Amino acid sequence: MPPYLSPGVFVEEQDTGTRPIEAVGTSTAGFVGTAPVADAGKGGAVPVDNWTQFCNLFVAGKTKTTDLCNAVRGFFDNGGSRCYIANIGPDDPVSAGLDALNLIDEIAIIAAPGRIDQASYNALLDAAETMKDRVAILDGPDNADDVEQLTRVGTVDGGDTSGGAGGKIKQKPGLRCRDSDGGYGAYYFPWLRVLDSLNPQMTVSAPPSGHMAGLYALTDSTRGVHKAPANMAIKGVGGLTKYVSRAEHDVLNPAGINVIRFFSREGIRVWGARTVAPAASNWKYLNVRRLFAMIEESIAISTRWVIFEPNDRPLWNDLKRDISAFLTVLHSQGALAGDHPDQAFFVKCDRETNPPEIVDLGQVVVVIGIAPVKPAEFLIIRIGQSAAGTTVETA
Repeated sequence: MPPYLSPGVFVEEQDTGTRPIEAVGTSTAGFVGTAPVADAGKGGAVPVDNWTQFCNLFVAGKTKTTDLCNAVRGFFDNGGSRCYIANIGPDDPVSAGLDALNLIDEIAIIAAPGRIDQASYNALLDAAETMKDRVAILDGPDNADDVEQLTRVGTVDGGDTSGGAGGKIKQKPGLRCRDSDGGYGAYYFPWLRVLDSLNPQMTVSAPPSGHMAGLYALTDSTRGVHKAPANMAIKGVGGLTKYVSRAEHDVLNPAGINVIRFFSREGIRVWGARTVAPAASNWKYLNVRRLFAMIEESIAISTRWVIFEPNDRPLWNDLKRDISAFLTVLHSQGALAGDHPDQAFFVKCDRETNPPEIVDLGQVVVVIGIAPVKPAEFLIIRIGQSAAGTTVETA
């Protein structure tokens, strides 16, 4: 308070309003792969905002395409607007590129197009689980002799054996990635038939991760991160490397395999929105995982002002006010379940969550409960017969 030395009227401004919590972006992708120009951007993460810029930096007139090229083209064609490229050699491990992507807070989606080995899967999932602000899109194989292979986790060397009556019997290798308890990965099958990004007179097989990252970005901008990126048409796709039947899909969906299917009327559609979390997990739906990642990072970034503030009731009330205001906005946008905000979330920060022993440790604890919306994965229509002339009641 300034000293008042003579009589008069003094106006003081005080910052007493809510400190708005802004939702972080969720549509920026990070791709690890091999570019036509081997040394372009090597060792770093290069931002790219359109296909022309990618070609100028990483193609430079070369005509031999790579999985990375087709994935980036699919990303921009399907709604993506910004991505980072970590260019690695064809024999380099995916982890070499992920180290560069991990330094970019803006990235919310990571993928290594065409890398379908278990070591690459593990590296992508490890990075997403460590950072907790991004999800990994995993490409399945372009085909499978038996779709049941996709439900079994493979080993790092690709082998898969099991005991039988005559001893150990060599089985077809498992092709699925490991589980992610937090649901930080989504696995897609099969690959797409597209025009080659550098030689458009040729049709080639392309991994789906780039196209899916573009659809994530499109969904985020048009509907919100709470909307599952599924039941969507994929642009630039003329066919699939395998046409999955309904019976085969019945095997794959419970295992967390997101199938891209062809329908005679709708065409090629993304027909799955699950993560590779265990089936009984709270994180089995992709939109729930991505929504929570966005909420957690948004609150963490926008509440940094709290650090070193006096840890008592005024601070706790400010935290409750700011977080509640943010979640109320999300509820109004349809991201949280419940007819009213008090059914959608709660925020608790008081002497119960911050007893003296916690305060003495320099900690302030806020407990938040959120009811996310979940996708309508199964539409069940019950139809019955009624006698002519009777009234049928509907609920």
